[in-house]
Amino acid sequence: MVEAAGFHLAQFNTARALAPLDHPRLADFVAALDEVNTAAETAPGFVWRLADDSGNATGIRPFQDPEMLVNLSLWESVDALFDFTYRSVHRLVLRRRKEWFEYVDGPHLVFWWVPAGHRPDVAEAMERLDHLRKHGATPHAFGFKEPFPAPDAADAAGATVAPMAPMAVSHGVDAERAARPVRRAARLGPQRQLAKLVRDSRR
Repeated sequence: MVEAAGFHLAQFNTARALAPLDHPRLADFVAALDEVNTAAETAPGFVWRLADDSGNATGIRPFQDPEMLVNLSLWESVDALFDFTYRSVHRLVLRRRKEWFEYVDGPHLVFWWVPAGHRPDVAEAMERLDHLRKHGATPHAFGFKEPFPAPDAADAAGATVAPMAPMAVSHGVDAERAARPVRRAARLGPQRQLAKLVRDSRR
């Protein structure tokens, strides 16, 4: 994707797996990785994602805990990331998060704006997540519930930077409509759910 001038949205997500990746309990998650990554890379507004030699980020372990997984990506806007997260094949994986990952009491996902062309590393991402945990949502680190505009948009407004409307509210009706294919797929057997959503996302 050709990058436009301005800023891109960085997202960093962490999760502690309930078992090693080669354990049968994680088999469906591991099997879905390639499809979800392909869905991300072909989604409108996708810019870049962190990956190791395997094509995903599961081999990147910045924490001492070997079961802690991370992913890091860039998007053109909060809207683009929201659409991929909740209106694509990714939502089916998200629905099964509790089967594969431990519950986290506190933020495990963080967003921040970076200049177009910049590729954040894991150290930068971990600092942003730590800031969100300590200070709550600010322009430095935030999430879907209290997103902030890109710096260029905030500068143009010439005012104190204030959070935008929460994504779940501003996308209420459309998000409900978009979730229907996911609910229909959920009625199928587990092996057919992902395949159906992938087919639908490519239409």
